[in-house]
Amino acid sequence: MTTKPASPAERSAERSAVRTLLRLWPFVRPVRARLFGAAFVAVLASCVALVIPLVLKWMVDGPVAGRDPAGVWLGALYLLLLGLAEALLFGLRRWLVARPLSHVEAELRAALYRRLQRLPVAFHDRWPSGQLLSRGTTDLMLLRMFLAFPLTFLLVNGVTMLVGVVIMLVQDWTLGLVILGPAVPVVVTCSVFEKKYSDVARRAQDQVGDLTTVVEESVLGIRIIKGFGRHRSQARAFGELSRTLRGTELRKARLLAAIWAVIVTLPELAVGAALVVGSVQVADGRLSAGTLVAFLSTALALRWPIESIGFLLAMSQEAATATERYFEVMDEEPESAGGRAAEPVPAPAARAEPGLRFEGVRFRYPDAAPDAPPVLDRVDLHIRPGESLALVGATGSGKTTLTALVPRLHEVTEGRITLDGTDITALPREELRALVAVAFEEPTLFSASVGENVLMGAGADAGDAELDRALGIAQAGFVRALPEGTATQVGEQGLSLSGGQRQRLALARAVAGRPRFLVLDDPLSALDVHTEAAVEAALRRVLADTTALIVAHRPSTVLLADRVALLSGGRITAVGTHHELLRGNAEYAHLMSGAGEDDDR
Repeated sequence: MTTKPASPAERSAERSAVRTLLRLWPFVRPVRARLFGAAFVAVLASCVALVIPLVLKWMVDGPVAGRDPAGVWLGALYLLLLGLAEALLFGLRRWLVARPLSHVEAELRAALYRRLQRLPVAFHDRWPSGQLLSRGTTDLMLLRMFLAFPLTFLLVNGVTMLVGVVIMLVQDWTLGLVILGPAVPVVVTCSVFEKKYSDVARRAQDQVGDLTTVVEESVLGIRIIKGFGRHRSQARAFGELSRTLRGTELRKARLLAAIWAVIVTLPELAVGAALVVGSVQVADGRLSAGTLVAFLSTALALRWPIESIGFLLAMSQEAATATERYFEVMDEEPESAGGRAAEPVPAPAARAEPGLRFEGVRFRYPDAAPDAPPVLDRVDLHIRPGESLALVGATGSGKTTLTALVPRLHEVTEGRITLDGTDITALPREELRALVAVAFEEPTLFSASVGENVLMGAGADAGDAELDRALGIAQAGFVRALPEGTATQVGEQGLSLSGGQRQRLALARAVAGRPRFLVLDDPLSALDVHTEAAVEAALRRVLADTTALIVAHRPSTVLLADRVALLSGGRITAVGTHHELLRGNAEYAHLMSGAGEDDDR
């Protein structure tokens, strides 16, 4: 799957607004009783409003024509009671929908967040974060607004118009036909409007996602923007996207104005024609004044249901595109909680060997071209229990990709990886990630305390002892000098700390849970020489009891390991001790001379 959404024309052919919105039913079902109750109350309120013209007819043809003041006051009382009943019923409808709709929105948001947590890393590599944020905020707001208003009032206004037309036809069928004259052009206009507005609404929502991405990147990268003086170019990029979105929103406004002009003008002309025809009939004595008043009052009562068609359809289309965008994420295949059957790999050994083993591992990114070579090709490697192996290679050789396969951040394309003889694909992910701890070169910290960030790598019952031990191994004693010690909030992305401090906390998080297998992706690259030496000394004690795979770029990090594997062109080309490879492998000697660089994938 690519990140590029289908074109508006393709989407229009693939779905209808009703079919798309019906996908919300599983979330609405638990609160359906209150929503149906609210709809019934709203229909009842609208029907109460349609009784008012009938009371007016009685007043005009009865008490008013007969000059009966008592009857006029009685009619006024009826009108007051009907108006009060209408207001109370609409207030009741509002109360009925408030709580269930907040529940539906919360469930939709929680389901989206759970799915995002379960989607594979490859999905997050493809999707801009701003697009995901807009689906969890703007789109869900549109859905809540749809459930609160258009969903109910499309039904209510439909029933109101049907009942109102029946009342008018009963009053006088000729005037009723005059009022119904604009029905066909209004229906045709709504049909055309629905198709065009759907495409523009989707385009606007996608553009909001793009704009959100730019804002998020600008905030997170503010140091780079300021450091390189790129605020003007970023402002231009933001301005271009903002102008594009503005143009799309204006296109929506023009479409809405066009349909509103039609559905307001034509019914008004019909009411005017009915007034003229009715007045002639009253003058000829063929129609009572009260009947004409009731007829016109009913027609005017239908103005709001008719005029609201435009923006109700617009809101429904926006909700349909929001639903479509929401389920684009929800329909993605999540990581399975358990394992999958391992592919058979021919192996000369009959018994499974303990430790961490790669057997005929090949890997190709899901979005790679079909003819592109694999990132990793037939990797065979065995790290014995309690052994530490350094992984060395040039830029783009696949070191980081190889380490990501162990905790199944990516899935092996071919071959298998085993932990103590068990294929990792046969292990539940939760169990696998309890066995394997990782620390990346680019450390990620969350908006939480130092202690909470570190103990993410330990069990739920971990306490101060585990925290102190992990901080000691990572030489992260600097946290004691922070304003609130380990309770200090590190802020978003941990940007209040230096790169070396963030890296040490990430390393502490990796060792906090005493994992059996440790995967470290150049975890000491941001440390100064003295701190690196102290961390290495502490790590040696940890590595003595752990099976570890360490991506290394500097000789000092390589010397932490018992053996070294050279990864070149996606394959393991040499394995041995540091000194053996230094003497016997020219590529390794070249990398250790300082000419090698970090890989970028």
